[in-house]
Amino acid sequence: MDSLGTKQRTHMCGALRLADAGQTVTVAGWVQRQRDLGALIFLDLRDRSGILQLAFDEESPTEALEKARRVRSEYVVMASGVLRERSAKNPELPTGAVELEVKELLLLAKSDTPPFEIMENSQTSELLRLKYRYLDLRRPDLQRNLLLRHRVTKITRDYFDQNGFIEIETPMLIKSTPEGARDYLVPSRVHPGSFYALPQSPQLYKQLTMVAGFDRYMQLARCFRDEDLRADRQPEFTQIDLEMSFVTMEELLVMVEGYLARLRDELKLEIALPLPRYTFQEAMERFGSDKPDTRYAMELFDCSEALRNCGFAVFEDAVAAGGSVRGITAKAAFSRLSRKEIDKLTEFCKGLGAKGLAWARLSGDGGIASSFGKFLSEETMQALLAKAQAQPGDVLFLVADGKNRTVLSVLGLLRTELAKRLELIPQGKLNFLWVTDFPFFDWDEETQQFIAMHHPFTSPKEECLAILENDKAGVIANAADLVLNGIELSSGSIRITDPGLQARIFALLGLSDEEAQQKFGFLLNAFRYGAPPHGGMGLGLDRLVMQLLGCESLRDVVAFPKVQNASEPMTQCPSPAGGAQLLELGLACVPKEKEVEA
Repeated sequence: MDSLGTKQRTHMCGALRLADAGQTVTVAGWVQRQRDLGALIFLDLRDRSGILQLAFDEESPTEALEKARRVRSEYVVMASGVLRERSAKNPELPTGAVELEVKELLLLAKSDTPPFEIMENSQTSELLRLKYRYLDLRRPDLQRNLLLRHRVTKITRDYFDQNGFIEIETPMLIKSTPEGARDYLVPSRVHPGSFYALPQSPQLYKQLTMVAGFDRYMQLARCFRDEDLRADRQPEFTQIDLEMSFVTMEELLVMVEGYLARLRDELKLEIALPLPRYTFQEAMERFGSDKPDTRYAMELFDCSEALRNCGFAVFEDAVAAGGSVRGITAKAAFSRLSRKEIDKLTEFCKGLGAKGLAWARLSGDGGIASSFGKFLSEETMQALLAKAQAQPGDVLFLVADGKNRTVLSVLGLLRTELAKRLELIPQGKLNFLWVTDFPFFDWDEETQQFIAMHHPFTSPKEECLAILENDKAGVIANAADLVLNGIELSSGSIRITDPGLQARIFALLGLSDEEAQQKFGFLLNAFRYGAPPHGGMGLGLDRLVMQLLGCESLRDVVAFPKVQNASEPMTQCPSPAGGAQLLELGLACVPKEKEVEA
């Protein structure tokens, strides 16, 4: 193979245009394809900027021509020559009007035959591509994704720097504190039997930077959560983390909207500002979700009063129990949603906790077929159709339950499922919104007690302080979530800095003074030394980039992601630790079934 010597690359492959014709240039990269036509040889050379055609003919230097004949896909080469106009232009390539008339070709590295073709939108199995992720990342579409992520990262740092924020790194090895998800634990060799945790977020440390007087903190923070993976979740992720002193919730929201305006302007996006705002209650009642996707309509309606005394026990009993009957109308879906499809949707809803799914199909000629029509009078049915704003050709779905929470959550997920099946979700649209006025406490069905909906350092609204102990369900948090296309991007709040109020909250969450001191003592002690009022939030960088690109999975915007079982096929991690390592840490691995028996 050839040595570079003093040869230097002068241009990126994808940067050359017709205006550059006549220049002597040197390019380098990977061979996408070789075409040997006998008298003519063409190489498509690829780097991260794009593809350039290299041309060899009978007038090319013999050495360069012979090397070109031996070159194969994914060989690494450097080529020098004169850029010229192509006789047969390729309008699909930005460089399609020019080609390089090669005078010198250096072979820098050979390549085995790749396990899959390096191409846009590869249909090769994802597991195979992740096993060879370093090859997968050569694909132009993935490279564009990571280049956009880089741009978003730079815009982020520039914007917050220009607004007075200081980037401060917080530790990766921290004390394990309850945050809602499982911690990843790291054993300490120096302190046998003790463990560090990887941070689920820098929450407590960023609050301490406010106590330290830095006023405005930001960090592109790495966070870790040991939880089951989904398309929009990875065990390790990056968060745009913010905290501000002497700030109101309104100022915090305006600061984040300014950041979105900067992204809009620099990336040429369509983002409508100021963002719409929905209270938690409004979002749940209209969309059945506290992270609603507003790219499509199909809002929920409440028909409880119309059906209170309708003669159908399922509806009547739900209303009498303090619950409700609510529904959604799938417009013009009669021909798309057959009885068979409705049966599948019924099973879908039962899997979410609903007792069943009531439905009505309105044919184009005014006929009505339904699962409950025989129980309703004509007057009641017409009142229901009016409430649903139903027209011929529509399909209605109703859910009834004695718990409004069940009704709303089932219909919210059904709304999303219907939007997918009916292809109602527009591509390329960015609908940001705020959800505000969250309940402070959330009822946990499993433990049968109230827990903090966000985290225990979130401040209740001032007007709710008087009802903390006697009306937990009525307490509203001074918190807000940023939502994009049905995905929660950020959760933020004004924090508690009054030790007395914090003690009340801990007590209401069932945390004794001793437990609070053990878990959060360093923060509570810091608040005794003049803690400024402060608030902040963390925006998911991976999720943001994923939505900006319209990707289906976070794996498309993360360089080296994990798969669903939290493993990495390329390095085959996690992997067993050697006996000597475990001995040094004072650990022993116990089979899970033995642990359960013990």
